[in-house]
Amino acid sequence: MANLVSELVSGVVESVLKEILKKAGGATATKRQKRQTRSATTGRFKKVPATKAKPAKKQVSRRRTAASRSKTS
Repeated sequence: MANLVSELVSGVVESVLKEILKKAGGATATKRQKRQTRSATTGRFKKVPATKAKPAKKQVSRRRTAASRSKTS
């Protein structure tokens, strides 16, 4: 009797684990790709040169005056 109960419990545990593992794998988002442009003369894909990153602009705080707050848009 105890063997039958342990077999039943192990079967249920295995099936639950399989369900959990099956659902865990496919939830990643797809990677987006930019569309490649073709050369007008050869028809092959163009090699786009890497652009340099521009330095960040310094933030300038703008003081809100009483006059600008009272304006109605």
